[in-house]
Amino acid sequence: MPELPDVEIFRRYFQATALHQEIEAVKDISTALLEGISRENLEKHLVGRSFRSVHRHGKYLFAKVEAEGWLVLHFGMSGFLQYYKNKEQAEEHIRLLMAFCNGFHLGYVSTRKLGRITWIADPKRFIAEQELGPDALAEQFDEHAFRSRLEHRRGSIKGLLMNQQALAGIGNIYSDEILYQAGIHPRRKAAELQVAEQQQLYHCLRTVLQTAIDCHVGEKGWPDDWLLPVRESGQACPRCSGKIQRLKVAGRNGYFCENHQSYESS
Repeated sequence: MPELPDVEIFRRYFQATALHQEIEAVKDISTALLEGISRENLEKHLVGRSFRSVHRHGKYLFAKVEAEGWLVLHFGMSGFLQYYKNKEQAEEHIRLLMAFCNGFHLGYVSTRKLGRITWIADPKRFIAEQELGPDALAEQFDEHAFRSRLEHRRGSIKGLLMNQQALAGIGNIYSDEILYQAGIHPRRKAAELQVAEQQQLYHCLRTVLQTAIDCHVGEKGWPDDWLLPVRESGQACPRCSGKIQRLKVAGRNGYFCENHQSYESS
């Protein structure tokens, strides 16, 4: 599933391709992905107008349409954006297609129809209604704010990192990488982490997410000491002499190093 780094890449892609271009037509709207708006009303909001800015909060993308409101995209399990000119270049499974007057198109692609398309008047209100926590890479989400999220939490630290109401943007894959880099077992209780561990975890959270963005989510290669390239049970740990193991935490299959993320020695 696309997580914060993926959606930040999508945001930059959208910004570089689709802003300030008049929308000539809207096609291929999948009603299965629409939420709170009809196909006809979405067309009415978009045709003849242009996107003025694009923002991200967690895994959500918000595109401002002049004075009309905001198009909101969530990418589900496998969604992404494609900007192209010729029809022959179009990906399969486009669920929303915006044709611009300059002859180019922006397609929202979702193979498994697990994404979400909606229309809102105010992103702040939407974030509050969805009960989303602070964006994990927001400038104002400092160490103090992060540590306050750990207090009085009864669940695992991996579960907390994936909880979008606690902080927005992190899913199964990057929660594994963050904990791996911090040397913290995924099943440790969030409220039981020591201050030094909390500080290390916050540092790794910010570093991992930013590095993933800088690496263009692996397209430029992952760092040699990361879990992601060997995220499979039985693989050798790139950081120590341990082996990568799989375990289920908070309903998801996660991966960790049995050696430097030992639960017993934490």
